[in-house]
Amino acid sequence: MTYAMSIDIDEENRQAIADGLAKLLADTYTLYLKTQNFHWNVTGPMFNSLHLMFEAQYTELATAVDEIAERIRALDVFAPGSYAQFASLSSVDEETGVPSAEHMIAQLAKDQETVVRTARAVFAIADKVGDEPTADLLTQRMQVHEKAAWMLRSSIGPG
Repeated sequence: MTYAMSIDIDEENRQAIADGLAKLLADTYTLYLKTQNFHWNVTGPMFNSLHLMFEAQYTELATAVDEIAERIRALDVFAPGSYAQFASLSSVDEETGVPSAEHMIAQLAKDQETVVRTARAVFAIADKVGDEPTADLLTQRMQVHEKAAWMLRSSIGPG
C-alpha cells in the first residue's frame, strides 16, 4: 500500500527544498567533523578556551545534522548519509592538516558563514512555496551560524 503525501507543497518543490537541505546537511556535517577535529588538535595559549568553544560548537552541529535530515525525511525525500555524498554536496572545505589555532579560528569563521549562505539560498525556495517549517529551521540555523562566526572572529580580534 502506498500513501501520497498531501501538505500543499507539490513534489517538485518538495524535491527542490530537499535538495537544498541536502547541501545544508552536507555543509553542517563537514563543519561538524572539522570543528571536532580542531577541538581535538588545537594547541597554544588559547587551548582551553578554544577547546571548550569548539566542543560547544560541534555539539550544537551534531544536533543540527539530525534536525536537518529529519526535515528532509518529513518532505518525503531520502536524506544523504555517506561521506561520499557529503563530500560531493558540501561547500565547506575539509582540513586534513593541523593549522595554527588562529588559522583554525579563521577557517571555522569562514565555514560558519558558508553555511549561512547555503541556508539563505534554501530559505528563498522554502519561503516562495510557503514551507514555514523549513523556513523556521533555516532561520534558526542562520542565527546560530552567524553568532558562531561572530564569536570566532572576535577571538582573533578586529578584521
